[in-house]
Amino acid sequence: MTSGIDDSAAAPALASGRFSGRSDFQQLVRDALACAAREGWPEIILSDDDFDDWPLGERAVAQSLAAWSAAGRRCTLVARRYDAVVRRHARFVAWRKTWAHIIEARSCASAGPLELPSAIWSPHWVLQRLDPERSTGVSGSEPERRLLLREGLQEWLKQSSPSFPASTLGL
Repeated sequence: MTSGIDDSAAAPALASGRFSGRSDFQQLVRDALACAAREGWPEIILSDDDFDDWPLGERAVAQSLAAWSAAGRRCTLVARRYDAVVRRHARFVAWRKTWAHIIEARSCASAGPLELPSAIWSPHWVLQRLDPERSTGVSGSEPERRLLLREGLQEWLKQSSPSFPASTLGL
């Protein structure tokens, strides 16, 4: 059984350790997605209650996601709800529509407002807000940190259902 962790690749040059504050968190998200594009990370999981305070609608983030997107890549989104994404992050929604074939969006409607991890997971590096209200948390490339976050996210994914369709079909 594979853990989804790739220790053979060199760790990306991203911050490791504690972070504090919304601006630090948002910069780490920008840096992580730029690094994912640069390094060609094969898989990314983005998890949050609603992604409201993530910088997903920014031009630089959309450019990083577009550069990252390629055949063989996979992005999983998990949230309690996606209404803030649709309302606040138009560039991200457009990217999601364009690359729907590599993106799986899941919803955990039964999760409480602060239960779902606010995190980025990749086989190379992770970020997790331990206190989403104050935007404090940790990031790093340590194998144990990556494995623990992956296992926690897998449990939430088991409880989730498909959500946030790339397009709405109508008659």
